Amino acid sequence: MKALYTATATVRGGREGSFESSDGALKHNLSMPRELGGSGGTGTNPEQLFAAGYGACYESALANVARKEGVKLQDVEVTSNVSIGKDESDGGFKLSVRLDVKMSGVDHDKAEDLAKKAHDFCPYSKATRGNIEVELNVLEMSRQ
Repeated sequence: MKALYTATATVRGGREGSFESSDGALKHNLSMPRELGGSGGTGTNPEQLFAAGYGACYESALANVARKEGVKLQDVEVTSNVSIGKDESDGGFKLSVRLDVKMSGVDHDKAEDLAKKAHDFCPYSKATRGNIEVELNVLEMSRQ
């Protein structure tokens, strides 16, 4: 693969440390969630960062797929739920993801079709395919 862009971040201190991106745009403390035995401090954690990155990338893939198919999406919302749990096969940990996808302007069957095509197209989905469980959950957009 010829890289078009490379993101770089340096971490010091692991899950209870901090990180900073090479351009200085991101600089945060990290805190271990209470559920994992940590203090649950005010810092973020790798699962939150992965959830944000995956959700943003997936929503962009969805917009790209819809545009290629001539579908105009009015509103889109992707909630990326990243879970960490025990891996019984080796005693370590593993991740799973549920992408809750809401979009208006299309019927539910078309929304399901676009969501699946976006999952095939998204670089994060490609990276995780066959490595972690990823569930696509297409929901109705609530009317306001």
